[in-house]
Amino acid sequence: MHFAEVEEVKKEGGDFTLDIDVRPNRAGDCFSHLGIGREIAAILSYKLEVPKIALKEDKKINAKDLISVRVKDISGCQRYAARVVTGVKIGPSPAHIQARLKVCGLRPINNIVDIANYVMLETGQPLHAFDLKKLEGRQIIVRFARPKEKIITIDGGEYNLNEKVLVIADAKKPVAIAGIKGGKFPEITEKTETVVLESANFNQKIVRHGSAQINLKTDASLRFEHGIDPNLAEFAVNRAASLIGEIAGGKIARGLIDFYPRKVFPSKIFLDLNYLKDFLGREIPKKEIIKILNNLEFKTKEIRKNIFEVLIPTRRLDVKLSEDLIEEIGRIYGYEKIPALPPFGAMVSPKRNENIFWQDAVKNILKEAGFSEVYNYSFLGEKEIENLGYDSGDLIEIANPLSFNQQYLRPTQILNLLKNVKENLKYFNEIKIFELGKIFNKKIKERWMVTGIISKRKKDKSAELFFEIKGVVDSLLNGLGISSILYDQYRPTPQSSKIKIWNRQRCAEIKVNEREEIGFLGEIEPTLLLDLGIEGSVAVFDVNFEKLQKIASEEQEYRPISQHPAAVRDIALLVPQDVLVDEVLGKIEIAGGKLVQDVDLFDIYEGEELPDGKKNLAFHVIFQAKDRTLKTEEINNVLEKIIETLEEEPDWEVRK
Repeated sequence: MHFAEVEEVKKEGGDFTLDIDVRPNRAGDCFSHLGIGREIAAILSYKLEVPKIALKEDKKINAKDLISVRVKDISGCQRYAARVVTGVKIGPSPAHIQARLKVCGLRPINNIVDIANYVMLETGQPLHAFDLKKLEGRQIIVRFARPKEKIITIDGGEYNLNEKVLVIADAKKPVAIAGIKGGKFPEITEKTETVVLESANFNQKIVRHGSAQINLKTDASLRFEHGIDPNLAEFAVNRAASLIGEIAGGKIARGLIDFYPRKVFPSKIFLDLNYLKDFLGREIPKKEIIKILNNLEFKTKEIRKNIFEVLIPTRRLDVKLSEDLIEEIGRIYGYEKIPALPPFGAMVSPKRNENIFWQDAVKNILKEAGFSEVYNYSFLGEKEIENLGYDSGDLIEIANPLSFNQQYLRPTQILNLLKNVKENLKYFNEIKIFELGKIFNKKIKERWMVTGIISKRKKDKSAELFFEIKGVVDSLLNGLGISSILYDQYRPTPQSSKIKIWNRQRCAEIKVNEREEIGFLGEIEPTLLLDLGIEGSVAVFDVNFEKLQKIASEEQEYRPISQHPAAVRDIALLVPQDVLVDEVLGKIEIAGGKLVQDVDLFDIYEGEELPDGKKNLAFHVIFQAKDRTLKTEEINNVLEKIIETLEEEPDWEVRK
């Protein structure tokens, strides 16, 4: 309602309605008119007028002689309070009660039911009224429903119950669904003479689950689901009994039937005013803080300078920490009074995380080389493990895998990257991808690896692909400040020889400092590619990132570019097929000495024109000196020495 409309209603002498949206954390105390009243009183520094209860008990009638209450499961019902009112006269409620119920969206029924609903709106405590004569054995039993039990509620709905639904029962049957809705059989009618008023505190989770089970939401279940103060039960039932005695002319039986085995007491929170100042960013006068807390009905006691012991009412289920108290003080004081100030403080550079730093360095180098990073799941299936040749006993098995394809933690990143290649070769002629992640097995537990793949659709350039990925590894290691790189013949261990990943004829160990192995590069076993359905050339590098990180350096050696021109000569060499390219490269570099700046393999030919078991290797040999321009005679002399060195091998022939 707009302010202008409110003023118009006030002029006419009428009333008006405020529709307030209560957040879930305040449902415990503000799903009630008294709760909202307390908030308004605290904000405006008014005194809250709580309804006075004029409870006149008839000492001749004892409530415990009329009804017995038994709670079978304390976890479902923390408190069950009840009062008995005899000699009631059922009829319509007074006009003011009916009007207020209608405004709040409730339909007036009769004075007893209306009073129960009225007190629920007033206090936030759901109540229910039973006709005592209709309760079998004059018993109320709080229990979970039995299998296949049913109940018809007061609105005529029929519900099938189960063991997860808490019920109120008499000696034979359920008479209400606890915390949700009353049953049809013991409802209040015109013939009712004795009323049993229920005011209980039911477990919020059980009520929520029960409500979901039978698909029934009510005003009562809404309140119980959010939690209610168990100490509210007595006040609410006394208030309702008092109104019934006043309006319906009943006699209130002596004594409150009250099952409350584990009493809840106000909690204590210590409040440091210095912390409050730092937290809110504003100093609030001590008197103002005490006034705000007292207005919220929080009792305060200063135990030492600027340190307070604050007693929290049990209805404030949302206040559990000192920060909650500070929030209460801040909102009542007014957030608009707290100026917005920019943060200030000393800027301290965080300690560098070496792992993240070198990860970023590796990723940047590979990105500049044209690679895209991928993220795959760290799992493989049992069939995939067997196809790769791994012993499942050496691997780490998942206790509760999501599927049979994710049964083991991956011992290598290569297979998942090959799957990426298979899917992407449908759309691209060339794939360059890498992954920096962990591999796992029982021996190493876990290890960081960086694995990259280059794949092309055409199969006729596998040699070029091998040396292309070798160049990528060179760039990666050089970019990390690692020198003395060596590519050695792949020598599998007895354990690794069982693993069917690498093509043994086209694979090399990557070593640094002449002996430390840090990974492998080469082609993938053709049968594995065939099993995966990959058509094309594939080259892979698989490097131990943890070793890289230890030997990497930010220092880079600067070598000036020679001012003197380079000269290129080509050498074609006929060798047996089992001869490794690295072996030839090593001999050329040793024989050429300092004048050979670089040697590049540019062709491998294995055709019918060549003798059986032979292949032709073609190299570019680059000659250059730092201090002079090389003469043709000088270059030819070094070239002759290289040729003589190569032909010292009996089965090697330099083709002229």
